Amino acid sequence: MAEEEIGKVTHYFSKVQVAAIEITAGSLRVGDTIRIKGHTSDFTQTVDSIQIEHDSVEEATPGQTVGIKVVEHARVHDAVLKVTD
Repeated sequence: MAEEEIGKVTHYFSKVQVAAIEITAGSLRVGDTIRIKGHTSDFTQTVDSIQIEHDSVEEATPGQTVGIKVVEHARVHDAVLKVTD
């Protein structure tokens, strides 16, 4: 599985299990598989929904900060990698 870094976690909201992710390269779409990797984090999941300022969007591009519900605890500065075939 090839991976490309597309951003980093800038905040984690533990009560709702949402990670704020700053997109720095490439793009992120609903249905993409991502891997969040850091010093103590390392998990893979499918993106079910993306929100920008509480509005649902289908795609995020560089320069945008998005909210994504995550399956495990994400930490600030964790790398966000898009899994590509």
